[in-house]
Amino acid sequence: MTVIVGLIHEDQVHIGGDSAGVAGCKMTIRKDPKTFLNGPYTMGFCGSFRMGQLLHHAFKAPTPKGDLDRFMTTKFVNKLRACLKTAGWARKESEQEQGGTFLVGIYGRLFIVYSDYQVAEPADGYAAVGCGNEFALGALHATETANLGPRERLTVALTAASHHGTDVSPPFTYATAPSHSKLLQIEAAQYATAKVPAPREEEPADA
Repeated sequence: MTVIVGLIHEDQVHIGGDSAGVAGCKMTIRKDPKTFLNGPYTMGFCGSFRMGQLLHHAFKAPTPKGDLDRFMTTKFVNKLRACLKTAGWARKESEQEQGGTFLVGIYGRLFIVYSDYQVAEPADGYAAVGCGNEFALGALHATETANLGPRERLTVALTAASHHGTDVSPPFTYATAPSHSKLLQIEAAQYATAKVPAPREEEPADA
């Protein structure tokens, strides 16, 4: 079930997803979204809704520091593993931990986190995961040079997957991460606020 699509446009990562919840031959349209923001990150998951709920509400995503590739493959993944393990969702087979698959965008870069916790960064600047990913990838490739905005491209890809796939369904949801420059402005403002002491109230003069 599911298709999650993402792309980079002008220093921002945009992610879209469908709303199908599939169990065997039964489909339920879920109100809880597969795409969302978590701090400075935008995320979209496929597979287990329980994993998605943990990503959305329990995972305290760390703020990136230093080299982003190193950070994502070490500190980010380690924090994710700890979250899933604490919540009782992470699996272990042949002494290897297994999580789930999802897209994550941060600082204008798009990553895929796979179930073995490897972190991939597609060179095309777009990605799709889930059972409808082939249809979505074809649509993203076909619209790469089209005069379409990022939301429109995501919608075309999601619609293609819904039209040709049995386990993908609207309504579609979207989440966009703040640009890297915007996040830097926010961090600078927070730092400046922390450095400025709060004004002291003047004590009333003695009568």
